[in-house]
Amino acid sequence: MSSIATEEKIPNNVDLSSDKRLQRALEEWQPKFREWWMTMGPEGFQADDVFLRTAISVDSDGWAHYDYVKMPDYRWGIFLADQVPNRTIGFGDSFGKPVWQQVPGEFRNVLRRLIVTQGDTEPASVEQQRLLGQTCPSLYDLRNLFQVNVEEGRHLWAMVYLLQSYFGRDGREEAEGLLERRSGTPDKPRILGAFNEPCEHWLSFFMFTYFTDRDGKFQLLALAESGFDPLSRTTRFMLTEEAHHMFVGEAGIGRIIEKSVELMKQEPNGDVRKLMGIDLPTMQKYINFWFTVSLDLFGGEISSNAANFFASGLKGRAKEEKWPDHIALDAVKTIAVPKDGKLVNEDVPLRNAMNEVLREEYADDSQRGIDKWNRTIANAGVDFRFKLPSTRFHRATGIYAGLHFTPDGQMIAEDEWNRRKNEWLPSAEDSAYVKSLMTRPIFERGKMAHWIAAPKAGIKGNPVDFEYVKHHA
Repeated sequence: MSSIATEEKIPNNVDLSSDKRLQRALEEWQPKFREWWMTMGPEGFQADDVFLRTAISVDSDGWAHYDYVKMPDYRWGIFLADQVPNRTIGFGDSFGKPVWQQVPGEFRNVLRRLIVTQGDTEPASVEQQRLLGQTCPSLYDLRNLFQVNVEEGRHLWAMVYLLQSYFGRDGREEAEGLLERRSGTPDKPRILGAFNEPCEHWLSFFMFTYFTDRDGKFQLLALAESGFDPLSRTTRFMLTEEAHHMFVGEAGIGRIIEKSVELMKQEPNGDVRKLMGIDLPTMQKYINFWFTVSLDLFGGEISSNAANFFASGLKGRAKEEKWPDHIALDAVKTIAVPKDGKLVNEDVPLRNAMNEVLREEYADDSQRGIDKWNRTIANAGVDFRFKLPSTRFHRATGIYAGLHFTPDGQMIAEDEWNRRKNEWLPSAEDSAYVKSLMTRPIFERGKMAHWIAAPKAGIKGNPVDFEYVKHHA
């Protein structure tokens, strides 16, 4: 088992001190990262002591240490899962061959692009969420926001290590670029659309961490299968941290639902908004929005890039070992393709449909939370059920982009879409209402905003009313 040098300037388990050139390059990048963090990280809380977990091991047992840390002093580092002895490529044209410890020359550009695209998502989400602390519903939630933020920062470090270590000058330039783009800016936006969407309130934050971070889970699972072993080892450890991000979203939405159904029983007509709560139909609109913009992150349903990634052994399917055919050369997948105003089922070579395979698994995994939230509503005796929209609904990428569908997946004309879209997606009025509930932060220990229920338990054995953030006003 590899050991982590936790006392070095850059904590790591890659023996960074033995490669002085790489160490110097990363130490030169470190103050630029810190400057980005101070400029684009959580605004107004950099001097606060936050009860955070910090990775100290890649072992699944006891891998993190919990203590108060000021976020600028967080020990971001480079951690790779332990190497699997005699590991071979698990899919594609090189199936069964030894994995690569260095970048194959013929795949250099495409592999760099994969790493850059993944790396770009990490600082983007921090930028999207940088103002949320100013309207936090509790100290518990504020701490969870900051835990997500610092770990996204560490995931950025993970990708920068790969770029700087294996791609020379090109990698160093790409590492600089990761700090130069900005979420939502028109002149230098982030690479992927969902990471340019505004995340202006906590309902969107919880939806983002449930749906968009879940896309991250599946992208990391696919990259964990990579024949480029350093990428596989890097993403395998990132998955350990990613699980908490999705928990934050699932539990946060669940707590809003719990409070909303409680308020419905207090109001004769069940009108939650009269009691300044978040009504379930509005939550459904935000489910529709964040689920569908996250679907676009998987890429086109029919993709030559996906076929090339798979054939080359660069990016597989999530948990590739569960599939019976690891070559996928002759298999097909049936996809509903728009033609002449109708949907026509077509058999697509499976390699070209790998994005869709991953997207379907993502949708199935997303349904688990929907089912859990619906049980909460049913147990409260409320006649309402959440539903994931069709994967054709509200798409900006792939074969359904530019077309219009109902949440049930029925194709409709543009004029009907324009007339009804506010039934299905958050309107300006919906956004204004939700933001009106979140105009001030809750810093009192154990107190919750009126629109969300308290969690069932605190963090790391601490009570809910623990001082998770020592805020210095």
